[in-house]
Amino acid sequence: MKDAPTIWPQTDGNPVSCTEKLLVLRQNWEELRDVMRDAFDDAILMGVDETAMRQMLTDLVASLASPKAGE
Repeated sequence: MKDAPTIWPQTDGNPVSCTEKLLVLRQNWEELRDVMRDAFDDAILMGVDETAMRQMLTDLVASLASPKAGE
């Protein structure tokens, strides 16, 4: 599975450099990767089409609302 990104770009193009923020981002990435892996594996083992499941996960990410919406 894909490792956490080494660079987390900010809206101004500069990378996040705060050590604590980088730690949280890396931990979140690892947790999300593990949950998605489990959900994906379970779905495939229960007979869900692999291509369809990949699309469902992609659609889920695309549907996330920005916490900045409404600013």
